[in-house]
Amino acid sequence: MPSPRTVGSHAILLLSRCGRQLGDVASRRSLYSAAPIADLAAQSLSAGFRDIGCSRRQRKLSAMDTQLRGLQISTPDVLDLKNTPTVGGGVGDTFGEDAATEDQTLTPWTRIVASGSELLRDPRYNKGLAFTEEERDRHYLRGLLPPTIISQELQVERVLQNVRSYKNPLEKYIALMDLQERNERLFYKVLMEHVEELLPIVYTPVVGEACQKYGNIFRRPHGLYISLKDRGNVLDLLKNWPEKNVEVIVVTDGERILGLGDLGLHGMGIPVGKLALYTALGGIRPSSTLPIAIDVGTNNETLLKDPFYIGLRQKRATGKEYDALLDEFMNACKQAYGEKVLVQFEDFANHNAFRLLQKYATTHLVFNDDIQGTAAVALAGLVAALPITGGTLADHKFLFLGAGEAGTGIAEIIALEVSKQGKTSVEEARKAISLVDSKGLVTKSRYESLQEHKRPYAHDLPPAQDLLSAVKALKPTVLIGTSGKGGTFTREVLEEISSYQDKPIIMALSNPTSQSECTAEEAYKYTKGKCVFASGSPFGPVTYEGKTYVVGQSNNCYIFPGIGLGCIISGAIRVHDDMFLAAAEALAKQINEDHLAKNQLYPAFSEIREISAHIGAAVAAKAYELGLATRLPQPKDLFAYAKSCMYSPNYRKYR
Repeated sequence: MPSPRTVGSHAILLLSRCGRQLGDVASRRSLYSAAPIADLAAQSLSAGFRDIGCSRRQRKLSAMDTQLRGLQISTPDVLDLKNTPTVGGGVGDTFGEDAATEDQTLTPWTRIVASGSELLRDPRYNKGLAFTEEERDRHYLRGLLPPTIISQELQVERVLQNVRSYKNPLEKYIALMDLQERNERLFYKVLMEHVEELLPIVYTPVVGEACQKYGNIFRRPHGLYISLKDRGNVLDLLKNWPEKNVEVIVVTDGERILGLGDLGLHGMGIPVGKLALYTALGGIRPSSTLPIAIDVGTNNETLLKDPFYIGLRQKRATGKEYDALLDEFMNACKQAYGEKVLVQFEDFANHNAFRLLQKYATTHLVFNDDIQGTAAVALAGLVAALPITGGTLADHKFLFLGAGEAGTGIAEIIALEVSKQGKTSVEEARKAISLVDSKGLVTKSRYESLQEHKRPYAHDLPPAQDLLSAVKALKPTVLIGTSGKGGTFTREVLEEISSYQDKPIIMALSNPTSQSECTAEEAYKYTKGKCVFASGSPFGPVTYEGKTYVVGQSNNCYIFPGIGLGCIISGAIRVHDDMFLAAAEALAKQINEDHLAKNQLYPAFSEIREISAHIGAAVAAKAYELGLATRLPQPKDLFAYAKSCMYSPNYRKYR
């Protein structure tokens, strides 16, 4: 349903929705609030007015989507948009659940839930054995639960004990997904409080194996599945989703899942995992997130022959057929959820990733995590390493192994940051950055045969057929791997770069662990402890010649939850490159002297909620500075406001 464009229509919607709810009281028997009907309607209307505007002046402004209809897709930059503040902005929540303001950090909320066995089957509200005596009486739970009452804290201990009892990581993943399907708040409580232990289970590297076997472990559907069969009806599919206030969508077409290739519809594990982290790490309410898998077929012959494959059994569609479905999907997202719904592209193949981002960047609130999120977190690590290596980014020479989404995305954000700091052109900054792809060093002589995203880095250099030859010829000070091929930072390569550089920066960013260009132990051993190392996959601490190094993980989880939080609290309508620069700088600032003493370029994940609030505040501040924010007036303390908006997994009393 399109978002209402005036206060009056929004109020009518709230009252009608409230009326429908109250009409169900007799059959569903339970209200969150025991308030009289008149009070309930007033509360809903009041909450709605808080969500949709801060002043009479704002309520008079026209809706943003009307203004944007006339924009051309060829607009070169999101800052070329003529922005007018729209009604609302920030965390819009019809029922006031988890919404916050500067003056009131928790808004009163009213919602009807089922009672009895239906309540126990609803993961959003089920508490298991944590229901109190009073709640068991009011919600008709007597006899449906054992008499024991245990706290949420004890439930967390029990879950951890069960998960830790499994030896197989995939079994741990299944156990956690089953918990999410039974008791949502307990799932996030466990994940938030033990994020360092459980992050590799919920996301990389274990999610890779889960995607490969998704048809075998499929239980209850998470998210929406949109296939070629649904052309012409995508908006209706979005309307089938039970939550109407969606703020963040993660979508994949499954063609390039991690370093595992085309997994078709089995790639749904990635959006599900990403959005779990949006909530656990960035504080985005789970009810406002939506995982989506677009099924256009798969070229994976093994899956096409697998009787348990859950997707279309056909070769992957391309060209106009593919583009038409994606275009319908993107337009349906705005129709269903409004101008400010954030769409994150995830694990699209190179040939689609760049052009889809370019196509929709000026018409939708969209970003590609593989290109921009990876770039921002890598840049943060490079900036954090400067106190160890000395100098500035402009003093370094960069060589990439891998010239796909991640590699060129990182290269471009480095060039942007260098040009910003040195007040030079991006074209000039690119001259210090070289790429090695599957055919060798990217050079001017190969220009005509290069893909569009590689051409800016085709320099006038002699050819080099492999990485070692390129290192010897160019003598880079920073070596970054995004190749998706394990063991490619060989002993010879690492010894060569450390032979002329006292503190070479080595970033082996490919994952899962088996695809990492080198291990942390190899990096420190073959550079004789000289290097400053970070990886995309988790590695334990490494001790070399009596000194222990803590390996920082260049994980997108540091960045994308904060990006989402910043967009939501500012009511951003577009994502600009400068917002990623702001996010990278905010992350780098979290590294202190203790981290640097251990060559640790990224903070511990135990601090991630606080870090996400800092990043969210920085991103929101940049959105206001660029004129892309619609939540007016701007909160005085964006960091405090970001923290106040973050979801809490603690149980609530229903009456």
